[in-house]
Amino acid sequence: MNETTLYTVEQFELDDLGQPAVAVMLGAQRNDAEYAVHTHRKGQLVVAYHGGIVCTVEDGVWMVPTGFGVWIPAGIAHSNRITANGKVGFLFIEPNAAALPQTCCTLVLSPLILELILHLSTLDQDYPDPSASARLARVLLEQLEQAPSERLYLPLPASAQLRVIARRLAEAPDNRCTMAQWAQQVAMSERSLARLVKRETGLTFGQWRKQWQIIVALQNLAEGESVQRTAETLGYESVSSFISMFRKTLGSSPARYIRNTRPTTPGAIA
Repeated sequence: MNETTLYTVEQFELDDLGQPAVAVMLGAQRNDAEYAVHTHRKGQLVVAYHGGIVCTVEDGVWMVPTGFGVWIPAGIAHSNRITANGKVGFLFIEPNAAALPQTCCTLVLSPLILELILHLSTLDQDYPDPSASARLARVLLEQLEQAPSERLYLPLPASAQLRVIARRLAEAPDNRCTMAQWAQQVAMSERSLARLVKRETGLTFGQWRKQWQIIVALQNLAEGESVQRTAETLGYESVSSFISMFRKTLGSSPARYIRNTRPTTPGAIA
């Protein structure tokens, strides 16, 4: 990408702009950066060009590895955490400017979409219609409407008991307690806990915990952790068993998955 002054989130009131698409970039973060819970009048696409992003909404956590974006419709309260080596793009989209989902989702972004967002971010965001910038924005939104989605999502339960389990798993991802042990810790029977997890998340306890492990694994791998170290963090006794779980869930090995999702356009941030 050419050396160009980029807009930052703090430079202007994004919601005051009526353009169909507004793009801003954040440079490399030396440390993890946490953005407090907030909302936008516009929809927001959070794009990972390097590293990863964890986006939290009221009922779930979305993981955004390199080359992906999480779509947050207008008015949904959310917070973003950017990994220590994260380079991130924000695309703010005017309501009804594009036929995008009404709920949060992770989108697989093509090299063209990644490059269009980068290019738009270098331009004056208060562009008129018609103009070259407006035409570029329309092409970008048309491409976004065709982007496939991927389930990189962890449902967050509402009940106090399951929130306790979620918090303890977040604090110690290598926790290997059985469901019976968890049930004892939250003063429930194993059967009641199983029913509660299924009712609130739509998943079995084992599926829910595996999805949690995938979120943590993708976050660590996006930060540059090795596959071996990531397996250890999650409490796996062997790297091969972790790779097997990852492959069954996402269809490829961790190394191949991360390699295949990195941007490939010449101008993409490296």
